[in-house]
Amino acid sequence: MDADQALRAQVERLLRERGAAAWGVADLAGLVPARLGDYPRAVSLALAMDPEVMASIRQGPNQTYTELYESTNRRLDRICAEVQDFLRGEGCGAWAVPSSVRSDPVNIRGDFPHKTAATRGGLGWVGKNCQLINRRLGPWLRLGTVLTDAPLAPDQPVEKSYCGTCTDCLEACPAGALKGGVWRLGLEREKILDPLACDTFKKTHYKHFHDGHICGICSSACPWGQKTLRR
Repeated sequence: MDADQALRAQVERLLRERGAAAWGVADLAGLVPARLGDYPRAVSLALAMDPEVMASIRQGPNQTYTELYESTNRRLDRICAEVQDFLRGEGCGAWAVPSSVRSDPVNIRGDFPHKTAATRGGLGWVGKNCQLINRRLGPWLRLGTVLTDAPLAPDQPVEKSYCGTCTDCLEACPAGALKGGVWRLGLEREKILDPLACDTFKKTHYKHFHDGHICGICSSACPWGQKTLRR
């Protein structure tokens, strides 16, 4: 095992020990804004959400889901900070992207899209619900990202959707925010989701849950997620 392979093995061991359910390394050459730094790679990781809780929000979010969402985001931030600090300790540049911070409220975006790192790191594809869908976990997960210049070999990206003809999430969305777009690598978010319609509905109807920033109905409706209940 050479030094680069050993470095990756150490990162993977850390993620395993911290309970990550899936992870991968993404090739992000040319995709990271210069203001964030020169980071051609990313470590993408996912934490699984409790299937029973996810199944319970088919008609809308509840307090149990809100607490799970918030605690999972805190776990992600801690794990990503550990990965960041480990890589920096190895002499590499690294920056942990906050798990759920809206740095651009006008366009409803964060500093860097976790789903970009996840799809290019091989974790899954973007579904018709505009959520990352993993074959084992479905969309019942939360994502974390650590941008880095570490010499980590990238994984094979997922380049197309595996949603097929399913439209369960579109039919479930109370905001009518899902457009039915079929994702492929590089497709704009707006081809799949009307983010303003989604955001407005949440703030209007679910303000008492995480200040109106969560819903989860489209995720709960996904058959890929429901498979986890049968395992």
